[in-house]
Parts: sequence; C-alpha cells; structure tokens
Amino acid sequence: MTDTIRHHLSDKLLMGYSAGTLPEAFSLAVASHVSMCDECRARLAAFDAVGGALMEGCGDADLSDTAFSDTLARIDAIDLPVPEPTVHATGTLPRPVQEYIGGDLDAVKWKSVGMGVKQAILPTSKEATARLLYIPAGAAVPDHGHRGTELTLVLQGAFADEVDRFGPGDIEIADEDLDHTPVAEIGADCICLAVTDAPLRFRGLIPRIAQPFLRI
Repeated sequence: MTDTIRHHLSDKLLMGYSAGTLPEAFSLAVASHVSMCDECRARLAAFDAVGGALMEGCGDADLSDTAFSDTLARIDAIDLPVPEPTVHATGTLPRPVQEYIGGDLDAVKWKSVGMGVKQAILPTSKEATARLLYIPAGAAVPDHGHRGTELTLVLQGAFADEVDRFGPGDIEIADEDLDHTPVAEIGADCICLAVTDAPLRFRGLIPRIAQPFLRI
C-alpha cells in the first residue's frame, strides 16, 4: 500500500506524536497512517531516535524520596491510551482503530447522518474528536470549512476535493484556510477516519441545524 500513498503526515504531527503532546484522537490518526505507510513509519523512528538522544544528553536532576512512587501514582491515574503505530492489520481498518472498536468493519456501530452517509464516533479524550465516516460511492460531504485542524485518513475507496484525490492510506490535513466539498469516487464506497479539534464550518442551512446533534 505504501507505494500508492501520495499524501503523508507533516513533520509537526510526527514530532508531536513522538513527544506525546498530541490529543488522543490525533494520536489515533497518526498511528493509523503510520501503520499503513513505510515512509512515515521511518520518519517517526528518526524523530524517536532524536528524542532519545536528547534525553540521554540531559544532565542528572535531584529527585525527592517520593518521586518514583508519585510518578507511578500519576501513571495509574491516566486512562488515556496512546495508540501504537503497528503495521497494518488484516482487514479494512488499521490495527490502532481495530483496537478501539474491538474488531474490523463488522464491529462498527454506524449511525446515519443523512444522504446515505454514516458515522461512528470513537471514544477519545475531549481535546479532539475521532470518527469513522462511511460515504457511498459518488456521494458528497456538504461544503464546509474548518475552525481548527481536520485530519482525514482514507481507509477504503477514495475521495476528491478542491485540493487533490485521496486514496487508501492518504491523509489530508485541512486547516482554517481550506473550504472544500469532498466527493467519494465512483466504485468502492469511501471509508475514512476523520479527526477534528474544533467544529466544522458548514455553509448550508440544513447541515448547520443538524451539526449539534451529529457532533461534527
């Protein structure tokens, strides 16, 4: 699949994942893409190596007698899994996503959002939202802009918008400057992992009315 991937993660996202500073939903998108893409997996390994070298070069610091137990207590209090960028699993969904829903596509609990489009919101921390989107071949997502960042990773099929065409493994990084109307390519239905850190900005009245109920 790597040979066909044309749209990759930015250095900023890979460095954020390596440093552990991304919201959980964004970490899921990065781990999922990296599991499908040899190029980004190699780049991530390079950032991990640089981070490890920097930590080794730091001087020793004085610690309190309770530092170790305090650290363990803080770790135990954290209930936010960090998806691992394992190699792509058998099936349509990458392994990090399969671990979130407990299986492949047959385990997804879809909910209709209209016009044949379905979504399944994944349980992540509140800083950002992750959802699986099912878009029938030939169907369009309503014209929209962004109030923050949106990552869209194609898992099956393909879509095209004002920027380019995105096929399996490709990831589109959208920000406040992009207004677009993604259209699923004729052929296989399009399934994507979409991650946002702010509500979308729809132009149409009906999508704006439905937006609070669909949590988009």
